[in-house]
Formats: sequence, structure tokens, C-alpha cells
Amino acid sequence: MKHLLIFFLLTPFVVIGQDIHFSQMNLSPLTLNPALVGANYDLEANLNYRSQWNSVNSPFQTIGASVYSRLNPENKPTKKAYIAAGIDFFNDQAGLTNRVVSNNVNLHFATHLIVGKGSTLGLGLYGGWAQRSIDPSGSTWASQYDGSAYNSLISSGEDFNRASFGVFDVGTGIVYTYNFGNSRIGINDAKKINAGFAAYHLSRPNYSFLASEERQYIRFSGFVNGSFGVQNTRLIVEPGIYFNQQGPAREIFLGTYFKYIIIEESHYTIFVQPFTASLGVFYRNKDALVVKAMLEWNGIGLGFAYDVNTFNTLMTASKGKGAFEFALRYVVPDFSRRPYVSGGRSFF
Repeated sequence: MKHLLIFFLLTPFVVIGQDIHFSQMNLSPLTLNPALVGANYDLEANLNYRSQWNSVNSPFQTIGASVYSRLNPENKPTKKAYIAAGIDFFNDQAGLTNRVVSNNVNLHFATHLIVGKGSTLGLGLYGGWAQRSIDPSGSTWASQYDGSAYNSLISSGEDFNRASFGVFDVGTGIVYTYNFGNSRIGINDAKKINAGFAAYHLSRPNYSFLASEERQYIRFSGFVNGSFGVQNTRLIVEPGIYFNQQGPAREIFLGTYFKYIIIEESHYTIFVQPFTASLGVFYRNKDALVVKAMLEWNGIGLGFAYDVNTFNTLMTASKGKGAFEFALRYVVPDFSRRPYVSGGRSFF
């Protein structure tokens, strides 16, 4: 009965088609807002892995990947806008017995208007394909309980009209960015702000495995984050607040990274590249406390997060063990400053 009870506790999250999410939201930008394509860097690539509920039963495992690039990256005084394109993919597996598997791939396009010194306003769109499948043979159901024990010979009564299907998906978002100042240790007055709002699944695809129709809820996503140098020190404070609403499910996620500049970038030689270390604490409302850490060197970032399950109803069963994540990121802030480019354009 233990595994049966746990399955039904987790099943609603699968049935109503709630979106995947990563605690390191800043390292999965295209699942946060499609307008983040090209908003902050000439090039950004991310790889994410999350495993959740290992201590309860069969874990939820998610792998995500994304990459985007500005298509007109040159920095010119007369430039009025950036255009950018990107692609993201994720694979999500819920459980090892019933094997609910989701695969998504989306194409993203965005335009960012330069509205002031260091300020842009961007609009992004995405369109893609989602595929879902389930293996009902490994599941157990309440209807198969004969009064004293589970009996696999009893029919579950569940009608899986389509054990595998694909749907089209579309969404949009808007983002404002501000970037001003200098992050060199002697000054360190840099200020960076990102704020945005997005709507995912505007097409409301049918996400049900059963004969009845179950339309996926639109997910509304909003966020504000920033990076603020503490003048004349090596410290950078990076707070953020994130909001998601999808049907009856609501998430509020907030906290702060504290970044320390171990080695600052040289403006005279390519052989001295920036190296920073970050530590953060975040809170997800009525759910978990999240501890994050990140190392960054020369555009390469390695991130780790651990969700301490302390605020929800599965706290006793999970013994406080929620989820862990790993993330790998590579960014090129400005193609023209890289030694392998010519005329502001990359060779690849």
C-alpha cells in the first residue's frame, strides 16, 4: 500500500500536466521566458539535470538543454535592435513503474529594442512540439485492491485511449533589461536588472492519456532579478524573485546569490580570465529551502542546487530530501571581445 499511496500523491502533478521547473531558473532561461533569447549575451548555452523525490519512491528526473545566439551581434552606436534565435529541449521522466515520459522541443525567436543607454525591451515567441507517453502495465490502482490485498488480476478500469501522443505548443513573453557600470574590483559599481512576464501553452494542448479531454493550463511566469556590485569590494549581490501560476498551482521563489570575485578579467591580455564563486539561499513558498552554489570562469559556469524539503506535506516521507540539480552554462557576452572572432562575428 505504501507505493500505491505515494503514487496517488504524485499522480495529480502528472495528470494536469504541470510544467517542469528547475531551482536554478537563471540557468534555464528559455523555460522562464522566451524573450530571454538574446537578452543578455551574444551566445548562451545551458545543460540542466534535476532529480527529485529519490528518498520517497521512484524519482522524477529531468534533463534540459538550450542554446541561443544573437543574429546581428555587432555593437554599433547606430544599432537600434537585436534579433536572436534559439532552441531548447527537455526530457522528463516521472517514476520507474508507470514511466510517464515527456519530451519537448521548442524554437524561440526574439527582438530586443534599444530604448536607452544600457536598456533594452524585448519580445519573444516560441513554437514547438511536445510528446508524452505512459506505460500503464507497471501501475497499480485502488480498483485492484480486493479488500485485503492488491490483486493484479482485477481490471484497473482505466481507459488509456492513447498511451503516446504529440501536441503543438506556442507561447510568448516580454523582457526588460538594464546593464550599466563597471565590475572591476577598484570600482565594482555594475548594475544589471532583468524583469519579464511570459505566457506558456497559449494553444492549451490536450494533455490527457484518457478518453476524456484534459487541456493543459496556461502557465503565467513573471520574474525580476539583478546583479549589484558592492563598490570598492570583490562582492556582488544577485537577488531574484520568480512567480509561476498554472491552473490551481502557484509558485513563488525568492532569494539571493552572493558572488565573490576571485580573479578579475584583464583588459590587457586574454590569458587572465575572470573567476568567481557564488553561494545562494532561496525559498520556495510552502515547499522547500534551496541552497545553491556556482563557479564561473571565462564564460563557463558550473552550478549546483539542493532542495531541502521542509515546508510541504511530504516532509515526513521524504525526510527533508527534496531534489538536487546540476547545471553547466557557457556564455559569450560580446563576440567582438573574443580572440576567435573577426569583425564582431563568430567563426561558428
